[in-house]
Order: sequence, then C-alpha cells, then structure tokens
Amino acid sequence: MNARRVGLIAKKEIFGLSAEKTIVFAILLQVFIAMFSSFLMTGLTAMYDPDALEGYSTATYGIGYAGADSPLIDEFGRCDDLLLFRMDPDQALAALRERRITAAVFVPDTPPDAEEPIVITLYLIKNDLLSSVVNVKLKDVLQGYERELREVRADRMASFPLELNFPGSADAENFFEFIYGLLIPLLVLLPAVISAALVIDLITEEYQQKTLETLISTPVTFPEMVWGKIAACAILVPIQASIWLFLLGVNGIVVRGATAIVLHASAGGLFLILIGALIALYYRERTSAQFIFSTALVVIFLFVMTIPDNPLNLIVRLAVDTAGPIHWLILLPVVGATVFLGWATTVYARRVWSAG
Repeated sequence: MNARRVGLIAKKEIFGLSAEKTIVFAILLQVFIAMFSSFLMTGLTAMYDPDALEGYSTATYGIGYAGADSPLIDEFGRCDDLLLFRMDPDQALAALRERRITAAVFVPDTPPDAEEPIVITLYLIKNDLLSSVVNVKLKDVLQGYERELREVRADRMASFPLELNFPGSADAENFFEFIYGLLIPLLVLLPAVISAALVIDLITEEYQQKTLETLISTPVTFPEMVWGKIAACAILVPIQASIWLFLLGVNGIVVRGATAIVLHASAGGLFLILIGALIALYYRERTSAQFIFSTALVVIFLFVMTIPDNPLNLIVRLAVDTAGPIHWLILLPVVGATVFLGWATTVYARRVWSAG
C-alpha cells in the first residue's frame, strides 16, 4: 500500500468535507451543545438532582393549609417564597384544581409529643414543572419540621442520624458535575461517532454516484482509496477534540489530562471509523449501512458501559487528574483491537474489489 497515494485521497476528502452535510451539521450540533450548555445544565441537572431547580426560581408560591394549628406553620413563616393560606380541605383541593394555589397540605391534629407518627398529606399538580420547584421548597420546610419533632421526641430515639457537611455550594457542585461528568465526555466522544458515520457516507457515495471505476482507473488501488477516506475521518477526531478542550480552557475550565484524553479519543475514534468502513464496504448503500452502524454502536456502547473504566468514566478521571497510569493499560487493548480491525479492513477491501 502506497502511503503517498493514501495521503492524496485523504487530502482530497478533507478539502471536500465542506460539501458533506454530515460533518457540517455535526459541527453545528457540537457548537449548539457548547453554546447552550447552561440551558442543558438546568434540564439535565434536574433529572438527577431536583434540588437544583430551587435556585432558578424567585417567585412566590401560594400553599393551601388545611388542618390543626401546628409548629409547621412557623416553618412556613421562615420561607419567604411560600405564602400560606388557611383553608378547609375542600377549598384547598378546589383551589389547587383551578391553579389558584400550587400545593395543598393537610396536617392532622396530632400533637408533636404524641406516641403515634404525624402523617402529613401533600397534594401537587401532576406532571408539572412548577410542582417540581414547589416540591423542593416544601422539602426544606418539612425537613425543618422533622428536625423540630426529633428534638421533641429525642428521649425515644435509639440512634441519631449522622450529619454530613460537604465543602462548597450546591450550585458549584452541580456545575462541576455537569462540566466534567457530561459536557467534556460528550464533546470529546461525539467527534469519534460523527467521523465513523462520515466514513460510511464517503465510501457508499462512491458506489451510489458510480465514481468508483473512475477513481480506480488511476494508480490508486481500492484499499488505498478506502484507507484515504478512513485517514481523512480519523484526522478530524483529534482536531475537533483538541479545539473543544482548548475552548474550555479559554473559558476557565481546567482539563488536566488533555493530551491523554485526545489520545484515547483518537484511538476509540479510529476503532469506530474502521467498524463504519467495514459496514459500508459490505452494504454499499448509505441508508442500510447507517442503520446497521447505529444499531452496532448502541450494542457496543451498552457493552462498554458495563466495564468500570469505560470511556466516559476514563475521560472524567483524566480531566480531573485522578486516573493514574492505569489508563495506559486501558489504551493497549483498544489499540490492539484497532490494529486488528485495520488489518481486517484491508483484507476485506481487497476481497471486495477482486470479487467485482
């Protein structure tokens, strides 16, 4: 195989990438993710940490209170953004249905020092974002009431909960979880997936546009043509990953193991690109090849995620400099599998061309 001819094919494909809708839309998608990461952070954080919603709301919410006088009323008085209305139970439920209030609380007349537990009933509007915000705010009120009950009933407690104090604010914790746990792996791994999908387009278009015979009529062999397209797609992975890590650094987000991250992304990207090339050579039709590749990608992703040191976790650990030298041991089997796929791609390309 002639490296110079492979390089010429790769150069031709790189210069023609601006006409490829796949890569153009993919880059726009990554720009969208990076530009609107703050909005994504709000929604995605709320999925695993509803408490984060509390900081995004400054409105006052009406709460219908039905039942006996209770120290819980004093807890509501300490919350500035919850406005309490004393109502009968039927009035409270009717007001909730009409959305004149955002929640209804029913409190029994059980005294704080009673033997039996105090059962408080809370009604919220079903499947509503507003209910999620109010639920978080009510949680603080009810936890304050719970602490007061623990003090009143302290003589009956056999054990006490252990209080944990974590450094830093909740907002800072959510920010770093989003940046290092989601945004960095997403921006680094997405170019690998996109390049693998792109190589399918580059190979199948030669068959669909019937330009393959013209290309092969030059001194370039069929395997060299395939490897030129693979090389063009593989180059994009480290370039895009490096640019994203650089832009994160410009915005004050420190990524410790940037070089190792780019190396792992490049190896994993080439692995996926070779899988895409093999699928494209077998099906020779874009729609079928992309469908099979997408299915294979899901299977590979599910399998890899069962491994403790999977790519997502590894990139996060590298970004915060906690991976240690073990990541080099993880890279070795990936490189070995990639070399094997490269050999298989070359052999299969020769067989495809010889079979006509």
